[in-house]
Amino acid sequence: MKLSTGQRLALCTLPIALLGACAGTPGPVGNSAVPEPAKAVELDRYLGKWFEMARYEAPFQKGCDGVTADYALRDDGKISVVNSCTKDGKLSTADGKAKIVEGSGNAKLKVSFFGPFYGDYWILDRADDYSWAIVGEPSGRYLWMLTREAQPEAATRALIEARVRELGYDWNLVRVTDQS
Repeated sequence: MKLSTGQRLALCTLPIALLGACAGTPGPVGNSAVPEPAKAVELDRYLGKWFEMARYEAPFQKGCDGVTADYALRDDGKISVVNSCTKDGKLSTADGKAKIVEGSGNAKLKVSFFGPFYGDYWILDRADDYSWAIVGEPSGRYLWMLTREAQPEAATRALIEARVRELGYDWNLVRVTDQS
């Protein structure tokens, strides 16, 4: 069966349209000048479990609390990503994969939860001891603050908030994640 140019275009753009429909409309831009990552990342130290301290609310996370992310090295050299959250009393998980962007000092990754579609994941800053990390992407619409503890100390939370502001993000758009 021979497809017309219009039919081929429709088939090629359908996955993108479906992805947009699933992801929802992104939130406002919270940083119009997203900085490059501040430090290189030692991958083996970054892997493991992270708790989401706070985030910019994203359509795909609306109503999620108890959010965690687990990263592990796969046999093929990519990174497995398992994101979990509790929504309406039910645990929800999303399995994905990530690959390192060459020349980024392991601070930029491409992450996929939908087949061949990859999104940017930039580790903008982190603690020297890998106890916290600030993650964003180039559009300035998405931001996550991650910690190794579900309930970080007040001093750690204040330090992360100050660093987020220094990086140029609008703290008024931040939603603190309930980890109780």
